[in-house]
Amino acid sequence: MRAVLIDTPGSVRVDDWPDPVLPGSTGAIVKVTAAAICGSDLHFYEGDYPLFQPVSLGHEAIGTVVEVGSDVRTVTVGDQVIVSSVAGCGACTGCATKDPILCASGPQVFGSGVLGGAQAELMAVPAADFQLLKMPEGIDTEQALLLTDNLSTGWIAAKRADIPLGGTAVVIGLGAVGLCAVRSALFQGAARVYAVDPVAERRDRAARLGAIAVEPAAAQTVMDATGGLGAHSVIDAVGNDTTIDDSLATVRAGGTVSVVGVHNLNPYPFPALTALLRSLTFRMTTAPVQQTWPELIPLLQSGRLDVDGIFTTTLPLEQAADGYAAVAARSGEVVKVLLTP
Repeated sequence: MRAVLIDTPGSVRVDDWPDPVLPGSTGAIVKVTAAAICGSDLHFYEGDYPLFQPVSLGHEAIGTVVEVGSDVRTVTVGDQVIVSSVAGCGACTGCATKDPILCASGPQVFGSGVLGGAQAELMAVPAADFQLLKMPEGIDTEQALLLTDNLSTGWIAAKRADIPLGGTAVVIGLGAVGLCAVRSALFQGAARVYAVDPVAERRDRAARLGAIAVEPAAAQTVMDATGGLGAHSVIDAVGNDTTIDDSLATVRAGGTVSVVGVHNLNPYPFPALTALLRSLTFRMTTAPVQQTWPELIPLLQSGRLDVDGIFTTTLPLEQAADGYAAVAARSGEVVKVLLTP
């Protein structure tokens, strides 16, 4: 099969890769019909994570089931499915909460060097009854791909930010997750959402959703607007040292910082005493993808939650290198790339 591979930072290629093998009696093989490039894929591309061998990339995909194990019960060959970006064993007490991060065997992310990548013609899915969801009626391709990761992440980021009804929230980083977080924060009751990004066009996108566009660093602007108190809630969809610093500087005493951006491997010097004296809540979250589906799917089906405009670019799988270069440029023109095998 053809797959997107990386073996050196800054360079991806589409090449032949061994076809996946059915992962046991509870697994499935999915023929990928659409995949996406996620901002967290860039950690391999930009050299934040070491590469010891070629890695098959990608963790966001939808497709058609082409093979199932004998113990799979919820999907069958021919079904159109959504694939959770994070995998669990599906059988433990942690997975019973529908949060693969709590899996007793340890969660795994597709395309991270352990499980095969989603940016490929085929992918092997372990514990298919837990990882796969039949395509719901009324859900289109872009919505389905966002349900594999980015929308679930933005939604849970807002929920874990403890936004009070009528409160003030800040979203730092306006890539796909950040834009989903803006929509989620407004939907969940924020009266004002300040949207922060160095790229003017990305700020403009957020402003069209109802947010207040702010250039980095946002702390003084938010402080001025809140009478010196700061925001009730800050969502950091970048997760580097600078944005975490900005988040802690922007949140009010007693407020919550919700980090869903992916940090690199270097330790962050957390200002513990300051956080203690200000009674801050600090949360870092990998989305419980399966747990969010019962909430998000009806909202998308009804049209009450709108995610149009997150995807900006569609390319064939063979042009994945162009897609990665465009996403890495972090321009206003390209936010989210859809790949079609």
